[in-house]
This record gives sequence, structure tokens and C-alpha cells, in this order.
Amino acid sequence: MSHNVLFICTYNQCRSPTAEHLFADAPGIKTKSAGLGSDAKIPLSIELLEWSDLIVVMEISHLKELSRRFGSPLRGKRVICLDIPDEYQYMDPVLVHLLRQKVTHLLPTG
Repeated sequence: MSHNVLFICTYNQCRSPTAEHLFADAPGIKTKSAGLGSDAKIPLSIELLEWSDLIVVMEISHLKELSRRFGSPLRGKRVICLDIPDEYQYMDPVLVHLLRQKVTHLLPTG
């Protein structure tokens, strides 16, 4: 059985797509990413929330916005905040290092 991990940032341009790409080949994991901003590349939807087993947001503000906009679809979902600010480009080596450091232990093994 695979676990569905959804990564969320503001615009779905740098942090969440990097995380989606970085962990896409992890065994037993399926990844997707979305953004909370009104002009996000892939806007967050109820369908994506329902698909996910684990929701990973980048900032506390994302956690608050997620709760405010999507209260009931979040019930029973595991939501983790990484505290990674919006100061990195897509696949920035420092961002990749931070994601590996903060996410790897959250993922199921095998």
C-alpha cells in the first residue's frame, strides 16, 4: 500500500514542487503538490486533501490558512509544518537539504 503525501506552499512554484519531485521515487510513497495562493500553479482543492494521507505545509501561515479554508476535509488528517521560508528557488541545493532533513523521517518506510 502506498502513502499519499501532499506538499503545500503558497504559489506551488518552488518549495512544494521541489518536495514533490524529491520524494516522488521514495518506496511506498506517491507525491503531489499544490499552493494556497489565488494564483498558484496548482491550486489546493478538496480532492487533493481527500487524496492525501499526510499533508506537509512549509510555513505556520499555511497551516492557519489551511485550517481556515478547509476545516472539515482536514479531520483525521496528519498535517506537519516544516517551517521553511519562501526564500529558495526550485531545486535549490539548500532547500533540497532542508527537505531531506525535515521530511525523510516523516515518511513510512517500505
